[in-house]
Amino acid sequence: PTITLDQNVLQQAIHRQDAVGNNPDLNRNQVAVQAQQLFALAGRRRAAGRAQQQAAVVEQFNLEDLVRNLRFQLRTTFYDIYYRQLTLRVYNTEIPQLRRTVDLYQSQYDKGNIALKEVIRLKAFLFTLESERLVLVTDQANSQADLHILLRDSTRSAYQPAVNIARVRELSLAPYPEQQLTDTAVVRRADLLSRRAEVQRQELNLRLQRAVATPDLAVGYSYDRLGSYFDNYNSITLGVAVPIFNRNQGNIAAAKAQISNAQAQAQQQQLVVRRDVHEAYQVALRQDELYQHTSRDTTPFSRLIDNIEQSYTKRLITIVEYLDFYEAYKNNVIQLNTLRANRMRAFEGINLATGRTFYRAE
Repeated sequence: PTITLDQNVLQQAIHRQDAVGNNPDLNRNQVAVQAQQLFALAGRRRAAGRAQQQAAVVEQFNLEDLVRNLRFQLRTTFYDIYYRQLTLRVYNTEIPQLRRTVDLYQSQYDKGNIALKEVIRLKAFLFTLESERLVLVTDQANSQADLHILLRDSTRSAYQPAVNIARVRELSLAPYPEQQLTDTAVVRRADLLSRRAEVQRQELNLRLQRAVATPDLAVGYSYDRLGSYFDNYNSITLGVAVPIFNRNQGNIAAAKAQISNAQAQAQQQQLVVRRDVHEAYQVALRQDELYQHTSRDTTPFSRLIDNIEQSYTKRLITIVEYLDFYEAYKNNVIQLNTLRANRMRAFEGINLATGRTFYRAE
């Protein structure tokens, strides 16, 4: 309520002092009090409260959608670091071995036993390996930095991801048909739920704007000691604004348009969700099919590496064959680890598209 107090705290008598005693009204002070309370009609306050609550629901779904995307970034970064780490092991194995070979052949060249072209070719290939490794190390450092940010870790420690290889191999699309994944996404995707909640918020806003068109009721009370036509005047007031020219029609029309816009965005987002699930499923299907039909055994290359070193040292194979083996071994491991990382990213893409963790290997 609004309360107003008006009191004469200082009064200066212009009459003679002897007249004050004969006229008691000169010793009386003026006091006026007014109190007024505004009552919102047509449920305006309740409508405003519901609209604010629904706005909080929209923001909650937006937060969940942010968490969904951050979870995808965290998990894919985790697998990228793991498989890049496996690839770096190849370079960490090949480069020292090739350095020893280069040093050996450099000493043989200095003695005049071999041609310079072989030494140059070995050094060139070594430089290529070291350059490729540097790129991988840089990418790994960037991924480590991203992982620290996602985990809110301010230390400089390097993470060493551990993956359950058996569970990775067991991942399959068979338990979850595409239609089931799509139905789940339509129900669980936070961005779609946010659009639907926005439709409800705009509908509540329309109710609020219609309630605003109903005028408020003002109820008041006033007391006046000396300022009215008789002393100690008391009165009760009632007031209602008559909405002749302003019935809030502009805001009501805007609220209706916002409802239509929110409904269109919700329908569009549902189509986007269905498309995302379909594309994610197809990508995972292709990646998993390629993975299942690819030989994942790199042991033969590991066993041959020592024999190749000995054969080249004994001049049983040419430098071209020697370097081709290194290149083939390296490319085989790189492509296999890239395939593994892409496959896990594809499965994580399904989790992202559906808004639920269907696939996890840790």
